[in-house]
Amino acid sequence: MQQLLVKRALTLLVMLMFSSVLVADDNQDAAASLASLLKSYETYQADFIQIVVNENGNKVQETRGSLKAKRPGLFYWETRAPLSQFIVSNGDQVEVYDPDLEQVTVHNLDEQVQTTPALLLSGEVDNLEETYRVSTREMGGEIREFTLKPRSEDSLFVSLRLRFDGNELQEMRMQDSLAQLSVLSFDNIQLNQAVKDTAFTLDYPEGVDVIRDEN
Repeated sequence: MQQLLVKRALTLLVMLMFSSVLVADDNQDAAASLASLLKSYETYQADFIQIVVNENGNKVQETRGSLKAKRPGLFYWETRAPLSQFIVSNGDQVEVYDPDLEQVTVHNLDEQVQTTPALLLSGEVDNLEETYRVSTREMGGEIREFTLKPRSEDSLFVSLRLRFDGNELQEMRMQDSLAQLSVLSFDNIQLNQAVKDTAFTLDYPEGVDVIRDEN
């Protein structure tokens, strides 16, 4: 059960990275600065370490993997064992492959999905004025942090923090309504390097159960 909850947390944080980012801010300069940073990414590649901490401050799980993103709308995420998982988007739909369950779930990028914070690394970020409040603070040197807080009480998370060093996104922190914190730290970052579209495909064995979410 605990493994399943951790996987759901990992999947949610990934979905936040390529659905649509809609943020509002009392300080519109912060929203404009965030949009400018994200729009500069034609491609983004990195390795990552993800740590999930529960409401008591205890580490629930640590996972490692890699990701690739390319505008417009292409995304590939791979988490290594023991929580092996693959998440791929082609801009129209998202496929989530869980080898342990021998299952692939396909989600359409419909309006409901696109109202979650997303397209951070591979999608449209011009409209930053409707759903979230965003604030920013300088952390010293070239380090800057943006905090996104949803206006809606139905949001799946309470806050999302993005930390940049210069123009590089280096960390994401998401806290959910149960006070669980997911920290995603990036390493070996490559910005705007050529990536073929064929890199954003999902291969899985024949006989895997494919579930299509038509909602």
